[in-house]
Amino acid sequence: MFALGVALFALALAVSVALHEAGHLWVARRLGMKVRRFAVGRGPTVFSFRRGETEYGLGLFPVGGFCEIAGTTALDELAPGEYDRALYRQRTWKRVAVMSGGVCMNFLLAVVLVLGLAVGWGLPDLHPRIVVESVGCVPPSQGPAPGYGLVGCDGPGPAASAGIRPGDVVLAVDGRDVARFGDLVERVWQSSGVVELVIDRQGRELRVPVAVEPVQRWVVDPRSGVERSTTVGAIGLSAQPVAGPVRYGLVAAVPAAFAFTGDLVVASARTLASAPSKVASLWHSVTGGERDADTPVSVVGAASLGGQAAERGMWESFVLLMVGLNLFVGLVNLLPLLPLDGGHTAVAVYEACRNRVRRLRGLSDAGPVDFGKLLPVTYAFVVAGGAFTVLTVVADVVAPIRLA
Repeated sequence: MFALGVALFALALAVSVALHEAGHLWVARRLGMKVRRFAVGRGPTVFSFRRGETEYGLGLFPVGGFCEIAGTTALDELAPGEYDRALYRQRTWKRVAVMSGGVCMNFLLAVVLVLGLAVGWGLPDLHPRIVVESVGCVPPSQGPAPGYGLVGCDGPGPAASAGIRPGDVVLAVDGRDVARFGDLVERVWQSSGVVELVIDRQGRELRVPVAVEPVQRWVVDPRSGVERSTTVGAIGLSAQPVAGPVRYGLVAAVPAAFAFTGDLVVASARTLASAPSKVASLWHSVTGGERDADTPVSVVGAASLGGQAAERGMWESFVLLMVGLNLFVGLVNLLPLLPLDGGHTAVAVYEACRNRVRRLRGLSDAGPVDFGKLLPVTYAFVVAGGAFTVLTVVADVVAPIRLA
């Protein structure tokens, strides 16, 4: 099943790329521009055919694709009859529309997938809260398998002694936000001495220092998968169970899908913005350290997660993975950097603003932006992006992320 999941991921990736490029194709043709070539995949051409003025092809490797529009930049050579249909000669709104076609297609595909999840499996809560259910004493040790029985204990326990009450909502541990009870447990396990919990108590935010008590527990080593008796930290706190996914009827699923996708867009944008800060963590995992679950993954890592989801029958997670992939592709292409769609959009908007100012000064419109002058910045971005991609690929091979 793992291989099937990887194969399905590759197919889904190819479909996402094809629809992204089809978004450019459809808008460009509707606005009267000439599309020379449309291809899905890279590398040697497996087959191609021509329909009308466009050649359609399939590359050997199902990664990437392209939609070649005549005159995408002023550097492109134009054949007779292409000059007036060149992309760079069109009005600003048309250029922006063409460059936005791919991103819109990715976002639309994400909404459709989420809609299917809402009706078929249900949508999870993207904003879970760690609500304290009870506080009590901390058993000092735990027996081995199969029972894993906890030794008896008495007394209030560290959390209760610090003033933590049932109903409190835990927001952060030592200044780091926690969204799930597992995150809280992991932070406390790795701590000693005193941790500071940030809690919400009926609308008031409080900072509560809690003494961490060392205890013995059986913990699974994330690398070897072997259980080991380990000394970890504990504070004697349990949380209310998180509600399961909510299923919707077809009509109610539409607004729910848009709202859910909107939340995912915000979360994905924050993840993308934090990517440069994850370089050190990725390098740490490449050089033998433990891989953080919140570090970025490459296509290799995403394919592995897809295979794991299929292997465990977690098809809803597989679909969510594809939703995240489409949102990531869309958001990356919005970056105002060449050769991304957002870079071409930024050039079009800049030219429009520049010419507007020139007209107000009584001057004629200037010519197209000299893309030759932008090449150093483009090369720098490509090199930096390529290096980051290589780093994530190596991390995914050396220290792959495992589904919980």
